[in-house]
Amino acid sequence: MNPSYPWLVVAIAAGVTLFTRALPFAVFGGKRGMPAPVKYLGGVLPAGIIAILVVYCLKGLPAAGGAECLFQFAALAVVAALHLWRHNTLLSIFGGTAVYMLLIRLPLFWLF
Repeated sequence: MNPSYPWLVVAIAAGVTLFTRALPFAVFGGKRGMPAPVKYLGGVLPAGIIAILVVYCLKGLPAAGGAECLFQFAALAVVAALHLWRHNTLLSIFGGTAVYMLLIRLPLFWLF
């Protein structure tokens, strides 16, 4: 294998990433306004992403039993509370994930 091959792969990946990041500024930059469909998608996608993540995370809930169900509902409550409080999608996702990971990792045998 050519020793410059990894560098070539990294350079191509960096170029493609730079292109995809700069493209919206090239298309929508300047004095033109953002098209209505793009504004609409920017408003509805965060809530849609949260909804998809909730459905994905809870799809196996009937099969889970006992403490696992409680942990999932506790994490869901944290996600909902954080999102209603701060309206920040990333904070909601990270907060719910952190609560769930703590609940499943900590020894909570004294609860049951």
